Amino acid sequence: MADYSANYATATRDQSRALFSHVMWLVAATTAFFALGTFAGRDLSPGWSAAWFLAGFGCLIAMSFTRRSSSRGASVALLLCVGLFLGLGMGPAVVHYTTTSPKAVWQAAGATALFILGLGAYGYATRRDLTAIGRISFFALIGLIIFGIILIFVRIPGGDRIYAILGLVVFAGLTAFDFQRLRRSTDTTSAPLIAASIFLDALNVFLLFLRLFSGGRD
Repeated sequence: MADYSANYATATRDQSRALFSHVMWLVAATTAFFALGTFAGRDLSPGWSAAWFLAGFGCLIAMSFTRRSSSRGASVALLLCVGLFLGLGMGPAVVHYTTTSPKAVWQAAGATALFILGLGAYGYATRRDLTAIGRISFFALIGLIIFGIILIFVRIPGGDRIYAILGLVVFAGLTAFDFQRLRRSTDTTSAPLIAASIFLDALNVFLLFLRLFSGGRD
């Protein structure tokens, strides 16, 4: 019995490490496709940017229907399309920031790397159940989206800074939760969806830091 338990624990750790490696490779590949998209879409019109942005979220939704598909490649292909299409949609905005606030871009990139590394390590290592934090963060994200819509129509003093700080708090919870979900998962078919979640965490954190360091509209 003791040998069986030890072998089972070893096999579980090996499986968890393999899944972690697989997810991180998927995140890296998606990030590369995002970078390619931002370069290719740097001169797109606002209309085309919006269209590609919506297409990216369409692929994200489609991934939930291909999770149990017999062809795992479909989910991976959709994940890469998410990165590429979101990159195309955000190309003009990224070019704007790199032109007007290049220092803010590098600061945001460095801060994002430290943020994801720190919160990801905590979420992956902690034994505390972060399910409740993940649930609260999800509902807080909905509230943040509503607040962002209000900021479009109503100018609030310091609104952009408040939005960015609140957003970082929300994604701190989501990032830690997603990495704990990665550690606990033993289902390899969930790898693309977990990778999508982590990629979106990093992307949103980058945009929030960029908003913070560039001063937004304040």
